[in-house]
Amino acid sequence: MAGVRPPDDVRTRLRRALGDALKARDAGAASALRSAMSAIGNAEAVEPGPDRPAATGSAHVAGAVAGLGAGDVERRHLTETDAAAVVRQEAAEREAAAGEYERAGHAAEAAKLRQGTRALMAALEESG
Repeated sequence: MAGVRPPDDVRTRLRRALGDALKARDAGAASALRSAMSAIGNAEAVEPGPDRPAATGSAHVAGAVAGLGAGDVERRHLTETDAAAVVRQEAAEREAAAGEYERAGHAAEAAKLRQGTRALMAALEESG
């Protein structure tokens, strides 16, 4: 069907929302969106395993491997469901922290965290 495009993936929606937050100078939303994008990147990282090349023992860099790209490992690819779960976890952690700030009498900080939570959830719910 002409003019119909598939929905954007989670990462694309987060990047677009970050651009919007930066244009709007919305520091709370920008912080939350950057945090979620980093969390997805961290979830895609691969733990070093036994198949990793042996280190050469550089005196300057711990665990260095000789040769350009010799130590590179393919990153794990998260499904959309997994990426969305990471974002939801980030939102839940922000909401929990907001509650703690509120109980400690820091309503302004709690509001910033909740603003970030709303930005994360809006990016997830966006249909592209």
